[in-house]
Amino acid sequence: MVERPVAPELLVETDHGSTLISPVRDYHVGRDPSSDIVMDDARVSWHHAVLHPGDGHWTVEDERSTNGTYADGHRVHVRDVGPGSVIRFGSPQDGPSAVLTHRPPPAPGRLSAVSSPALTGTYRRPTTVRPLPARTVRIGRAADNDLVIDDLVVSRRHAELRALPDGTYEIADLGSHNGTYLNGGPVTSAPVGPGDIVGIGHSALCLVGDELREYVDTGEISLDVQDLTVTVDHGRRTLLDRVSFPVGEKCLLAVVGPSGSGKSTLLHALTGQRPADRGTVLYDGRDLYRDYAELRQRIGLVPQDDILHDRLTVRSALSYAAELRFPQDTAKSERRSRVDEVIRELGLEQRAEQRVHSLSGGQRKRVSVALELLTKPSLLFLDEPTSGLDPGMDRSVMHMLRALADDGRTVVVVTHSVLSLDVCDRLLMLAPKGRVAYYGPPEDALAFFGFEQWPEAFEAFERDPDRDWAGDYRASPLHGRYTEGATAQPRRQRAAPAAVAPPPRPRGRTAQLGTLVRRYTAVLGADRTFLAVMIALPFVMGAMARALAGGALTRSTAMNALLILCVGAVLTGAANAVRELVKERLVHRRERAVGLSRSAYLMSKIIVLGAVTVLQAVVLTLVALLGVDLNAPGGEGVLMPPLVEITAAVALLGFTAMTLGLLVSALVRKEEVTMPLLVLVAVVQVVFCGALLELDGVPVLEQLSWLVPSRWAFGAMAGTVDLARIAPEGTAADPLFRHTPGVWLLDVAMLPVLSALFGFAVSRLLRRREPAVMRG
Repeated sequence: MVERPVAPELLVETDHGSTLISPVRDYHVGRDPSSDIVMDDARVSWHHAVLHPGDGHWTVEDERSTNGTYADGHRVHVRDVGPGSVIRFGSPQDGPSAVLTHRPPPAPGRLSAVSSPALTGTYRRPTTVRPLPARTVRIGRAADNDLVIDDLVVSRRHAELRALPDGTYEIADLGSHNGTYLNGGPVTSAPVGPGDIVGIGHSALCLVGDELREYVDTGEISLDVQDLTVTVDHGRRTLLDRVSFPVGEKCLLAVVGPSGSGKSTLLHALTGQRPADRGTVLYDGRDLYRDYAELRQRIGLVPQDDILHDRLTVRSALSYAAELRFPQDTAKSERRSRVDEVIRELGLEQRAEQRVHSLSGGQRKRVSVALELLTKPSLLFLDEPTSGLDPGMDRSVMHMLRALADDGRTVVVVTHSVLSLDVCDRLLMLAPKGRVAYYGPPEDALAFFGFEQWPEAFEAFERDPDRDWAGDYRASPLHGRYTEGATAQPRRQRAAPAAVAPPPRPRGRTAQLGTLVRRYTAVLGADRTFLAVMIALPFVMGAMARALAGGALTRSTAMNALLILCVGAVLTGAANAVRELVKERLVHRRERAVGLSRSAYLMSKIIVLGAVTVLQAVVLTLVALLGVDLNAPGGEGVLMPPLVEITAAVALLGFTAMTLGLLVSALVRKEEVTMPLLVLVAVVQVVFCGALLELDGVPVLEQLSWLVPSRWAFGAMAGTVDLARIAPEGTAADPLFRHTPGVWLLDVAMLPVLSALFGFAVSRLLRRREPAVMRG
């Protein structure tokens, strides 16, 4: 019997990555996200084409697509293809393309790369190798799993690799905290084939032949940056211009350059927060943008401003962060052990019980780094960590980063300081307009530029910004030695903006909410000045209302007493919240990047501040009116005792004002602007509550007043005491002041409605403040 030839395994290279096609099945191409090869282009049909394995060759067949499939410039219906074939979809000139190549063999004595079936230039030996299972394999952190992954970001029962009756396999997530990933994207259940990569925590699982191989990311990874370009103003202004450089394992890289050279833009591109418009970032051979949903957990970012609650102790701040970043099933002892380990690693043992605000600048920076090290990131980025520090502290921080790199991490630090460049392995010098002026050992940089001191080099950049600094470097032998010749990574062309996979939706929101509520309560409790103001304000405002009310509400005192209650509730509620989001904006952005739920964060503010505000409102009302003859008709309120109804109205008003304060805090960019806006909010409440102006029947003003919480609260209180009966003639004709159940319930019900509207607006504003890749 003659054996039929088998089609070869090929690589299909597209703008979005590489796919290994094996002659065991068909491979579908199209816009459908479930396609084997996804083409995200409007000219490509949902189901566009299919690659068939034949006798010793492959064929491409068009699936009746709208705009056609093209090979060698000609539209085809069925066509033999093989290594070297270029297939275009949707247009023969500029449609998205797929290039077919041979699958390169692994380097002698080394296993194929875990990152993808393509030749990435990065090879890792597996940590463990076992035969492919004939049954379900449970994977997780607990010791009774079939495959135990000793990693705190992995849940105790994380996922299952299931052997199916037809001999294939599927991976199923078991509701894990940090998710299960297939080829870089989050999945709940999906088939797994040869060449696929299952990502769980810092581990990657691959099916190779009849083996299941596990690769553990220990931190010793490389970073390759290829032709990163970032433009703004519709391409008219370039912030980064074809920036390329390799960063080796255990490398400490310093990025320096004059102001406006694109250092921060480069940092955002490397961390995936603002992906480059063109170019590629390779994390150990893996496309960072394509696999961002998985790889973001292995990236630590320390921004220039501290991302800490400075009223907490060092240990408390790290402990709360560990609760948020690790799975809910992590034991308290496990979290405490990891926190202690990081504290020792950063030399913070003597400062562990000290409040963050009392630390020196260098010590606070160490705490910020400790926060990121909790999850053992392989890549650590720092933005101006020595800004504002004296030379001694500058040196100390840089030596700390040197030690972190030596311990098995790749560390990239953006800095203005040149005092400690000698501790770095590589130096990247950016010239104006975001071009690479130098990349190589720090000790060779000044000689390359022809200067003896760094200030002279920076002056030259400022003096001659149009000089082709990048051309000078590319023409030098240093470029070939430290850039082109220092990496095994193949060049990957990406002409279109990278499509970054969004992170999965946060899980365990209830647990996050509990942690956030406890942390926020601890933060407020540690701020003694804030506590004193919160306690004193309702007593002061209540005493003022009591002085106006006297022994009983009369025609002359009712309006003023109720107005003071409105102003007091608005001030206490809004003042509690008006600074709380803007002052934590950087903290929120960073925590969102590592999996914090936006809704849990917002709800923690509402719950804690709402409880405080309601308590203040009760105190305010009781101080103002307890023992006062409210002069309600027949001594009764509309539905309940008058004091109870007024207390309910004031409490709801305070709560609604608190959500309005959060809205103001989400709107502003600087904390200093909040106090003037708080005054404006209070004035608007006074003017539109209906006590000073007649609003009923006045066009525009009446409609605007419907959005003012004090309008409804004052109406409810006025209805309780029947202000129409005791107020001067003509002042209580407003229909919202009627002493009837229907009107009173409408007044009261509108306050929760406004609270919900303000809360929704706050959530949308929080979302807009986040980088696009974090929105979800």
